[in-house]
Order: sequence, then structure tokens, then C-alpha cells
Amino acid sequence: MKKILALVIALALCLGCASAFADTVGVSMPTKDLQRWNQDGANMEALLKDAGYDVDLQFASNDVQQQLNQVTNMINNGCKVVVIAAIQGDALGSALELANEKGVKVIAYDRLLMASEFVDYYATFDNYMVGTVQGTYVKEQLDLDNAEGPFNLEITAGDPGDNNALYFYQGAIDVLKPYIDAGKLVIPSSQFEFADVATPSWKTDVAQTRADGILASFYAGGENIDAWLCSNDSTALGVTLALEANYDGEWPIITGQDCDVSNTNNMIDGKQSMSVFKDTRTLAAQVVKMVGQILKGEEVDVNDTETYNNGVKVVPSFLCEPVFADANNYKTLLIDSGYYIETADGHVDKLPE
Repeated sequence: MKKILALVIALALCLGCASAFADTVGVSMPTKDLQRWNQDGANMEALLKDAGYDVDLQFASNDVQQQLNQVTNMINNGCKVVVIAAIQGDALGSALELANEKGVKVIAYDRLLMASEFVDYYATFDNYMVGTVQGTYVKEQLDLDNAEGPFNLEITAGDPGDNNALYFYQGAIDVLKPYIDAGKLVIPSSQFEFADVATPSWKTDVAQTRADGILASFYAGGENIDAWLCSNDSTALGVTLALEANYDGEWPIITGQDCDVSNTNNMIDGKQSMSVFKDTRTLAAQVVKMVGQILKGEEVDVNDTETYNNGVKVVPSFLCEPVFADANNYKTLLIDSGYYIETADGHVDKLPE
């Protein structure tokens, strides 16, 4: 009996030691206000813990200084790797310098960290491709190669502080600009340049307010909007709310990104046409794999060493491939894959916690 008791105590001590000496990984997410960042953070935390790491997961409430403080604390508290989805890509320079001084590796998560040589890796989806998928969807749904037009288009892009937003915008515009130049696509508001269509912090209410203004100024006489190019779901939701309140024309094509619950349900209800699906489980799993390779001293998987220049260096990157969901395939992509559950009324909801 004494031998068994001694064995149990020894095992408990070993388990305690294993936890005490586990490497800690810091995960810095920008906010809890958007569904996708909650999912990203939860997915990564679960996968990192399953892989045997301790995790310091922090959300920064879309406050740049708060994120800087959180990342600095992660580094000072002994994190071996920090994974950062930045609120503002160029605002964490002092923390990145500290990481370099302490030998902490930095992975930029889905948003490129800018203006620093101390960014080791970048993991994201192919952000330019996200835009081309959205632009191609508009092109095909309007049959721009064959239809006479002209068609009315409006654009709502993302946060100017988020480096990805320009990639999304540029990918879509590269598809659609030939038709704009030819006069087949017309922008009645004349708001076309990124600076004119950007949405600070991706905020739904900001997108809605701008859309309200466009509708009042250019569509009050019952004119039709044929397509509204939105870079993500939070901006698409704002545009949809504005259209519901202040638009009497035929319902336009509306693009989005992230397949948020509200937007997916809008797709089911015919209020949003599509949303680019970036399966955060795939991206989180790739980051966890990269963390493991870093901590084991192995070669880290990357598949792009040319595209993502942060102003100081080209950051070695791993790009996951996005797909789009619409009313025809959302069940396969989102429900059958276990990303969401189907509700009794035929809509979707998050998995129960």
C-alpha cells in the first residue's frame, strides 16, 4: 500500500512538473466584439493546450495601447512564442523589439505586423484571393462579360489600419475595374478609392451610417443598386441594415467575409449573397503546427516568401486558401463540417459551449 501511495504521489509530482515546465505561448487577439476573433482565440487556445503548451490568451478591446501592454507582459512573463492579430499593424514596434531582445519568436496572425524587422512568420489566408473571390462573384452574378449594363455598384471596404483590408479591396478591384473603365459598372456615389470607402475598425455602425448617406444622396428616387461590394461581414451587416431601412429598389448582390452567424442567416434569408469562408480551425491548426516547429527547432512550414512585405522585410508566410459560401453550399461548408449547428427554423447558430 505504501508503494502504491508513493507511486501516486510521484506521478502527481511529475504531472505538476510537466505543467510547470511547459512552454507558454502568448495569443493576442484584437477584440471580443467580432465573432471571428472569439472563435480564433478559442480554437487556438484549445489546440495549443492539446499540444501540451500553456496559453496566455488576451483580448485587447480594440485598444491599441492595451494590446501593446498585453503583448509586452506576455514577453516579460516568459512566453516563448507570441501569436498576434494586431489591431493596428504598425503600433507594436516596441513590443516586437523586446521580443527580439528576449529571443521570443513572433507569428503575425491573419493581420501582418508592419514596419518591424522582428516579425518571424505570418500565417493567414490568401487575402488578395479573398478579394478576387468577391470580385469574381459580382462579375459572374451580373454576367458582366455578356450583359449590356450599365450596373450600379457601391463599395464598402475595411479598416485602413488593417493591412489585410487593402489586399481584400485590391483583389476585388482588379477583377472589377475593367468593367468600371468600360462603363459597364457605374458607381453613382463616385466613392471608389480605398480611402473613400474604408471603414475604421470594421465597425457595423460606421458602415451603416455611410451607407445611409449614400442611399439618401444617390438612391432616394428609387434607383436600383445592382451590387454592393463589402469586404467582410461586419460591414455587410451595416450595409444590409441601411438597405432595409432606406432602400426601395431591387435587392442587390452583397458580398462578405467570415461567415458570421448573423450574415449566414442573412444568406439563408436572401439578404446577403455570399461570404468568403475562412475556416479559422484550419488557420489555428496551422499556427499551432508552426509554434511546435519553432519550439522544437525544426524548419517552419511556409509557402510564400515573396508577397508580404511589411515595409522593412518580406515576412515568410503560410497562406491558407479561402472559399465562398452562399445559399447553395453553406450546409456543406458550415453545418456538415461541424462549424455551426442547424437550428429548428433552418438557420444556423454557434456550437454550444
